[in-house]
Amino acid sequence: MSWLTAAVLGLVQGLTEFLPISSSAHLRIVAALAGWSDPGAAFTAVTQLGTETAVLAYFRRDIATITATWARSLRTPSLRRDPRARLGWFVILGTLPIAILGVALQHPIETAFRDLRILAATLIVFGLILGLADRAAANRLTVEQITPGHALTFGLAQALALVPGVSRSGGTITAGLFLGYRREDVARYSFLLAIPAVLASGSLELTKIGDGATPPWGPTLLATLIAFAVGYLVIAWFLRYITHHRFTGFVVYRVLLGASVLALVAAGTLPAH
Repeated sequence: MSWLTAAVLGLVQGLTEFLPISSSAHLRIVAALAGWSDPGAAFTAVTQLGTETAVLAYFRRDIATITATWARSLRTPSLRRDPRARLGWFVILGTLPIAILGVALQHPIETAFRDLRILAATLIVFGLILGLADRAAANRLTVEQITPGHALTFGLAQALALVPGVSRSGGTITAGLFLGYRREDVARYSFLLAIPAVLASGSLELTKIGDGATPPWGPTLLATLIAFAVGYLVIAWFLRYITHHRFTGFVVYRVLLGASVLALVAAGTLPAH
């Protein structure tokens, strides 16, 4: 992988990670359109460390408060009903599905799931589901009203993002809209929920960088740094945007992109694998 390729893919990662359009799908598609080799699941996971660091920086006060209150609640029973302590437990509960499925499905995640036809189909199908959820949304519940059942539902929705094209934020936001949560609340929660899973996945994949067919360390680090800087700006923009807008634009974009990829694969312009 060249430095230019890494810079482009880092920009793509930063631009798409927090939007409900699937960053892993975009890394795969951009590489295919440019005639580059598939950057692979390891490169994707490591560059996500950059965008997840942006989450840690942007929500640093919220994360510090939630973590401190959760830790104190372990020895102070009266704090266990505090919304911040409960949120800490719900992030842990919501992380279990993706942790279990990520280990169980590691091989297809790195191989079969990266087929462009699967990726395009999930872009379309889950884009339409997001559109239905947006139209049906009551937009009334806040993050303080999350229940254990809802936390597990969010976690299962996040686990769907193991298939490129689904989108981690898109899956959790879709679930939250169906459950009646406000757009901005469910978006913030989806960012927080992703922290343990992304950090764990990226840390595990770090050992594969520079080994065999994976990209070398230098370009990977550049892509990760670019993803961090761009991702931080995208978080701020996205949270402002969804306060006043629906997800219609993202739905249309997903459907058009998925249909275009399917057409290019069918025409033989892009190889499916």
